[in-house]
Amino acid sequence: MTDVIPTRRLGSLEVGAQGLGCMSLSPAYGAVGDPAELFATIHRALDLGVTLLDTADIYGESETLVGRAIAGRRDQAVVATKFGIVLTGAGGGMGARGDAAYVRRCCERSLRRLGVDHIDLYYQHRVDPEVPVEETWGAMAELVAEGKVRHLGISEASAATIRRAHAVHPVSALQSEWSLWTRRIEDEIVPTCRELGIGIVPYSPLGKGMLTGSITDRADLDETDSRRRSPWFTDDNLPHNLRIVAALRALAEERGVTVGQLALAWLQNQGPDVVPIPGTKRIPRLEENAAAVYVELSSADIERIEAVVPAEAVAGASVTREYLRTTDR
Repeated sequence: MTDVIPTRRLGSLEVGAQGLGCMSLSPAYGAVGDPAELFATIHRALDLGVTLLDTADIYGESETLVGRAIAGRRDQAVVATKFGIVLTGAGGGMGARGDAAYVRRCCERSLRRLGVDHIDLYYQHRVDPEVPVEETWGAMAELVAEGKVRHLGISEASAATIRRAHAVHPVSALQSEWSLWTRRIEDEIVPTCRELGIGIVPYSPLGKGMLTGSITDRADLDETDSRRRSPWFTDDNLPHNLRIVAALRALAEERGVTVGQLALAWLQNQGPDVVPIPGTKRIPRLEENAAAVYVELSSADIERIEAVVPAEAVAGASVTREYLRTTDR
């Protein structure tokens, strides 16, 4: 693949029509791997116009690796990072923090790790139930006024919270989980974003890798892979979900594309304000994902896909109940 992909807008921010999720540059899905390979993948992404590089302070060394990768190519990259998730307890439970002092400290640390003088898109990763979103967004707005941040986003927030944040400072992007595998934002949250002119950045657009067709058994997941805790991948649910993947593969083969490309095309055909961020460490998978931008689907195609994967077809939830409690606040 040699073409540069077209662009889309997240509010007033212009980015490639597909981004690169950089959680894979952390130990979340197993060993991080060779930094040289990671850097080569990011450089190839920039060559292809996959400009939105999405990381977070909670992703281990991901911010540092992204910063090293874009050194010398900063003007080609749209750097997005996040704050707000905190680990609680010895068992690695997850909470959220959004007080003003914490927001500022997180931003300063991310700037240092990334090695940049500004962050292009700064997200509140999770909403703190103990701190009014107006306080959090007031602090974020100050960072914009100081030039440390250019655009603001919010992740896994409810429609009501999105409205409250947007009243303090324009929200450029909502980042939430959205794919054929999980559709819960479609009824209320997506329409709210469209009413307010907010772009939508779906994470896990390939169902945590299941929609690539490369996972056929729990044994395919490293012992340290966080997906082993996802209900989608349990011994009870995985066989059912793999049968759905097989049915999608039949549709994909009719179009001469991979099942992953079909799933990404379905998502990108949901509207011109949708910029998925599939993650990968490898150039061949990156190129395969980016090529999905060019897959056009008719309304009949979309109907057939959704007949194979109705909204409630997938067995199990994406994440654990504890994690779900931090979403849609």
